[in-house]
Amino acid sequence: MKTNMVGAINNALELAMKENGNIVLLGEDIAKDGGVFRVTDGLSDKFPGRVFDTPLAESSIIGTSIGMAVAGMRPVPEIQFAGFMLLSVSQLLNHAARYRTRTRSAMSVPMVVRTPVSGGVKTLEHHSDSPEALYSHIGGLIVVEPSNPYDAKGLLMKALRMDDPVLFLEPTKLYRLFKQDIPDEAYEVPIGKANYARHGNDLTIITYGTMAPLVQEVVEKKNVSADVIDLRTINPLDEATILESVKRTSRALIVHEAEMSFGVGAEIAARIAEKAMFELSAPIMRVASPSIPYPFPGYENYYLPNAKKIGNAIDKILTA
Repeated sequence: MKTNMVGAINNALELAMKENGNIVLLGEDIAKDGGVFRVTDGLSDKFPGRVFDTPLAESSIIGTSIGMAVAGMRPVPEIQFAGFMLLSVSQLLNHAARYRTRTRSAMSVPMVVRTPVSGGVKTLEHHSDSPEALYSHIGGLIVVEPSNPYDAKGLLMKALRMDDPVLFLEPTKLYRLFKQDIPDEAYEVPIGKANYARHGNDLTIITYGTMAPLVQEVVEKKNVSADVIDLRTINPLDEATILESVKRTSRALIVHEAEMSFGVGAEIAARIAEKAMFELSAPIMRVASPSIPYPFPGYENYYLPNAKKIGNAIDKILTA
């Protein structure tokens, strides 16, 4: 089938619910209305009694899901926008992520939390957050962020079959940005394994989410020989793939939409500096958003990384 990311995620949920009767969906307006972005559209009719509308209470949504997971079900809670998920951090950090350790693996929390992230579509600040670094700091919580329909379906299928909590971040801008051919049947994309979106020799660009398609577009337009690594999973980080590429190309550029300070790029840069310093021919560079609150829609284009900023960084690192 040829579909966008919304269709790919909807298809993955449908296939998984057919496969496992313990999977249930819950969230604000996800049943009758199919969610704000219609990702769960039609699923309540196909699976009566297994798709629930909830109150506007994010902590309760996650807390209820944890209880269901511990009791043997496989809940898939949706938080309407990532900015609202901060209300449920205590449940995620103190309970979902720690249950396996707390019970010495006697109990686990097989739960997939879905939420739209990132900007680029002129929404307001609490609807445009990129919180992947915040949640990747939580030990025991897996954090995934696809950049295309194929990966979205495969990563979600894998997450729905795991026995640990997964935070599945869905870039809002990519929901309907483009379509891609994907298999009709169920398949998995490995979690914790990055993808070479493009191969080259002169530079390694590490990226994910909304920036992955943009980076590939810039590299193609500039005709640069670059490895483009799409992380796909933020936590656990595929350090081996990153280091293998950087040691070969000797240059590393990290591009992400989230704020630069204390972000995913800083973690990757630190690991490269620790384990591949003497293979580098130029300083590690980052392109990211400034470390200020997300602006109002009229200023969004000045805030987000764009093709010009990425192109300038490529030119700078290749001539360093």
